[in-house]
Amino acid sequence: MHLRILSSLLLAVVLAGCTAEAETPAQSAPPPQPVDVATVIYAQYSPEHTFTTRLVSPQQVELRPRVSGVIDAVEFREGSHVKKGDLLFRIDPRPFAADVARLEADLNRAQAALRQARSEAKRAKRLQGRNAMSAEQAESRLSVAAQRASELASVKAALEAAKLNLEFTEVRAPIDGQVSNAFITAGNNVIAGQSVLTSLVATDRLYAYFDIDERTWNSSFSDVSMQSQTPAALSLVGRNDLAHMGQIDFIDNRINEQTGTLRVRAVFTADAANLRPGAFARITLEASASQPTVVVPDRAIGTDLKNRFVLVVNDSNVLEYRKVELGAREGALRVVMSGLEPGERIAVNGPARVGPGMPITPRDVQIETQDLTILASDIEPSA
Repeated sequence: MHLRILSSLLLAVVLAGCTAEAETPAQSAPPPQPVDVATVIYAQYSPEHTFTTRLVSPQQVELRPRVSGVIDAVEFREGSHVKKGDLLFRIDPRPFAADVARLEADLNRAQAALRQARSEAKRAKRLQGRNAMSAEQAESRLSVAAQRASELASVKAALEAAKLNLEFTEVRAPIDGQVSNAFITAGNNVIAGQSVLTSLVATDRLYAYFDIDERTWNSSFSDVSMQSQTPAALSLVGRNDLAHMGQIDFIDNRINEQTGTLRVRAVFTADAANLRPGAFARITLEASASQPTVVVPDRAIGTDLKNRFVLVVNDSNVLEYRKVELGAREGALRVVMSGLEPGERIAVNGPARVGPGMPITPRDVQIETQDLTILASDIEPSA
């Protein structure tokens, strides 16, 4: 009897516990994760284009002697800056001086011979006028005088050439610029027009030639001309700063049919400590006209195996995957060429802790716009 009562009591306790558990309300789901959200920037933007090149000097000279001979002396400090007309090399002048002296003697002799021939020609004319000399003899003396005049002119020309050769034994700088080392030193024989003594480059300014493809030129630089003085920024290899400013001063007269590119040149004032001919450089040009562009924080962009993407917040506050095509980076911002429209909202901190299809609690923030000119969007941002 007691055992039956105890069993009934235990059964009642179990049933009561089950009923209480069944009547307990289900626990509520956690709220969506709060995420920083911002409306994309729609702004006027002038894209920048970068081209690689090597600097060249407007004037480059391989210095060669005009006469053959033995170098007497090297008259410059290697690597120094020289002025036009400065003496650089001296070639042994003695053979050329001797040639000048010989021709000067020949000149005196030719002048004396001409004076005598002219005197005899005059006498022949007088004698012929008194019928004291035949016409044939008079003409012979006139012919001799003409020959002596030609001989004198020939000696004068030879003497002038010899004096030039003597002058050419002093090899002088043909331009202002920086000289290299002496390739041939004193005591060595040089051959006129063949031996390279040294090289000079003009250093007051430098050129940067580069090629712009036809599509880029037509879309970004169609208004550029040589008279527009379009600025160009230059940075050297190993340096990220655009430390040197120049301008466009030459645009070729045709597009290369083989490559579909247009040759352009920028000119820079040379700095001997930094800019040198032959240096590898990057030239940056800003497009001549700005265009409306979507801009987002660079940290908002994610990368998967194939694409760059952002997470867009839809009207239901759910994140959506959106593939984007990117342009240049401007500080902490990134230009979006396609994939986003003005007025759309994105997760500004990227896909580090959230992903597509996730509901969120939007936490509105502002994107720092730097120096961009913000445009009024045609699409009203979502609430």
